[in-house]
Amino acid sequence: MLIDTVKENLCINKKITTKREIIFVEGDVIVPDTKPDILNVICTSGVPCIYKKEFSDGKLKVEGKVDTYIMYMPDDEKERIRGINSCLDFSEMIALSNIDENVINNINARVKEIEARVINERKLSIKATLELKIEVFSKEEISIINNIEDTEHIKMLQEELSVNSLVGRGETKIYAKDNISIDTIDNLVEILKLDMDINNKDIKISYNKVLTKAEAEVKIVYLTDDNRINKAITKIPIIGFIDVADVNEGNKCDTNYEIRNIIVKPNSIEEHSVYIEIEIGVSTTVYNEKRINIIQDLYSPCENIEFNKKSINTISDKKEIIDIKEITEKMKIEELKEKKIIDVDIIPNIIKESVIDNKLVYNCEAEIKFMLISEDLQSVIKKENIAFDYSIEGIEQIDNYNIDTSIEVANQDFIIQNEDEILAKIKMVMNSNLEKKIKINTIDEIQSNGVREEQDYSIIMYVIKKGDTLWNIAKRFGSTIDDIVRVNGIENPDIINEGEKIFIPRYKNSGGIREDASMINYE
Repeated sequence: MLIDTVKENLCINKKITTKREIIFVEGDVIVPDTKPDILNVICTSGVPCIYKKEFSDGKLKVEGKVDTYIMYMPDDEKERIRGINSCLDFSEMIALSNIDENVINNINARVKEIEARVINERKLSIKATLELKIEVFSKEEISIINNIEDTEHIKMLQEELSVNSLVGRGETKIYAKDNISIDTIDNLVEILKLDMDINNKDIKISYNKVLTKAEAEVKIVYLTDDNRINKAITKIPIIGFIDVADVNEGNKCDTNYEIRNIIVKPNSIEEHSVYIEIEIGVSTTVYNEKRINIIQDLYSPCENIEFNKKSINTISDKKEIIDIKEITEKMKIEELKEKKIIDVDIIPNIIKESVIDNKLVYNCEAEIKFMLISEDLQSVIKKENIAFDYSIEGIEQIDNYNIDTSIEVANQDFIIQNEDEILAKIKMVMNSNLEKKIKINTIDEIQSNGVREEQDYSIIMYVIKKGDTLWNIAKRFGSTIDDIVRVNGIENPDIINEGEKIFIPRYKNSGGIREDASMINYE
């Protein structure tokens, strides 16, 4: 006979997999007729865009492009530097296990390296190395038994837990637009280089909506009509609303930004500006901190109770840790004696992570690329690496957490102290998202299969073994914790000692009704 139960619903955003995939995007670029022949390549840069994702037959199909910018030295005595902008499209099939078409995924793409090889004076071969960070989730609705309607003859082992239950997920498309102003004395000929990062991410919650806010920091390096190289930087606001039903201010949000397309268009010479339009897909997953009461085990001293046990993997204790890491380092660069710094790129990387004394330690590296130009536009790219460490402390049982840490460059300053020495001051934002992995042990399909078989004795003596609890002992012998505590004068039911002898009262059943403990005769 099935026993009537009380259930509570829980929605789990189950992370199926996290994968980092390296893909290569290759193609040839033909020099436009309006540009001079190529002598050699000075530097390359690019911005990746993901505009389509779909699952099929256990694979994720990713389609996108890399907008590349190539600075080169022309084979022309009158010109010292020129640039080519090209677009490399790609379509990649990535194998992922245990997925179906209904899963949700986030993809973050970044350029690790772009190589440009001169085939001939009018043709280049481009190879871009992209790193894709892929996270795949599935939504799972479950019901947990947290009480029983009739508990007269049933003993329950209950536990109250805090979990992060999924409230919902939403997404939107944002078009961030602005004009980058250049110096009024500059007449732009062409863009030599473009870089873009999304920083300063934040969210606000109100009225069943999540307000997402961030900034797209865009930097361009350009060539003027009088053969000078200059740069301009702007920050474009990214603001959008995402509808999520039942969201409230106490919820936690995971927000993801995906660049889908970029339009870069110089305005008229008189405007001294460049139009930038960025299409960004923004998604958010909202969690509620929920207290749930769970029946982990049960039995009856007078009935035969059967049930199924099951384990559920979920998360709790979601939080975000944001720290500032400041780096100050002196660097000696011989090339500074003859050239000046036009641009600096900083690419932070986590090289290694390890747990030491319950502390998560990241060994990191900042790869710095200096673009140096002489007065006659002779250029060179100089690379330097700065190693630094970062740690997260104060987290108990850190191995039980999922921790995802990313690094953003918040501010940078390079001070030339003498002709060949630079003082680098860099401020990094260390953003860590933490969630505790927990396993919920619960039961299902509880049924009674009649009264227990009568026993020939009413009390036994038992020697406590390693790993025993009063609950397990009472359940095994058909007794109760309260009666064992009373008979043995135990002060703290949570503390029993291995090797100790205790008396366990047993009950005789009469038509499924347990005899009162005061009626028991000790043998």
